[in-house]
Amino acid sequence: MQPLDKLKQHSERFQKSIQEPSQGIWIAIGYAASNVSIVSTSAGLVIIDTTESTTAADNILRDLRKITQDKVVAIIYTHGHRDHVGGASVFAAEGFEHEKVKIYARANLSNEMAEGGSTSNPDVIFRKRAARQFGIPLQAGSERINLGIGPADRPIEGLGKGFLTPTDTFSDDALRLNIGDRIFDLIAAPGETNDQMMVWMPTENIVFAADNFYHSFPNLYAIRGTSYRDFEVWADTLDNIQSMGAELMLTGHGQPVAGKEAISQCLGDYSAAIRFIIEKSVEGMNKGMTPDELVAFVTLPEPLRSRPYLAEFYGTVEWSVRAFFAGKIGWFDGNPTHLFPFTPQEYSNRFIALVGDEKLCTELETAMTKGDYQWALHLTDWLLQHSDSIKVKQTRIKALRQIADLQMNAPARNYYLTCALELQNSL
Repeated sequence: MQPLDKLKQHSERFQKSIQEPSQGIWIAIGYAASNVSIVSTSAGLVIIDTTESTTAADNILRDLRKITQDKVVAIIYTHGHRDHVGGASVFAAEGFEHEKVKIYARANLSNEMAEGGSTSNPDVIFRKRAARQFGIPLQAGSERINLGIGPADRPIEGLGKGFLTPTDTFSDDALRLNIGDRIFDLIAAPGETNDQMMVWMPTENIVFAADNFYHSFPNLYAIRGTSYRDFEVWADTLDNIQSMGAELMLTGHGQPVAGKEAISQCLGDYSAAIRFIIEKSVEGMNKGMTPDELVAFVTLPEPLRSRPYLAEFYGTVEWSVRAFFAGKIGWFDGNPTHLFPFTPQEYSNRFIALVGDEKLCTELETAMTKGDYQWALHLTDWLLQHSDSIKVKQTRIKALRQIADLQMNAPARNYYLTCALELQNSL
């Protein structure tokens, strides 16, 4: 099966539905980038994560009301990513008239995409790159196949507008809640984010693992731009979740996992994959390899490579290796040439002066004819630093679109296509 066909098939995981994997526990999948879990208690409903927009939250609540009319008594934020906290106001409004809905989170709750940046927060570039990663300007279905962790087509009206400040936070490792006839243990579970928690229901042996597991290679680095995600900490958290022996695992994205053995296998393999990236990267780094050399050196072994939940629909091994190098050593790759390198403009001018525009343009045509699109992108990088040729821009647009159709990774595909669209709109 071709990579793009695999990505299309992956969309089946995000078909819109409200499932009831355990009595009185529902999960809304496919309404938005992330899931919303709902737990019925004798006191009312507990909402675990609230999706990304007020419109998506409205849609979930409308369909939930076909199942239960119970009032909302509490909301739990597993972490601060916008796709988990952006619809809280909709659910909070469904609480009891004279009782404020409790909103629980860890004390270090943080949102990298929070509204209103500061002089020390490059929020403009974060937003621009996030739009590219998630393919927000693209047409759903034909261009944006899916998000890698969520459906292609979802409402974004009211994106991030429904966030409500938590009423109750905890800074210890855990907090036990007794809500009606249910027990919820909120347990620190840093991984994809430092502020992340899992929700453990000890009586039912059910865990809500948040974004520490989803059916894709873990997004150890997001191309929209993130601070370093501590690989060792993420793997330790996975081991901790695995040790609890859950019989049902609900996640922030995609389908639930049922059965103690299946859950243990998924979490164990996920942890093993992360630890392999660490160990193999360190081995190569200690041999003096640069990031460009490391990505050829670190390849996931079997049987991990063939696990369906480690397919590179969202994260990739290569991006993870580069992120680990940067997180542990920093930007300098060890090559003294790169201590004070030329600017791209200066490098392009010198390179083109050496080989000539005509030769590079001929090479670009040959690359496109052969389907060597990565080389074509490098060539257009140099040529566009030297001139503002519309023909070269048009060739770059074609190369971006062609290479996008070779991707299984949703963020990569979305990024290529959005950059092509941006360049097309600039002509």
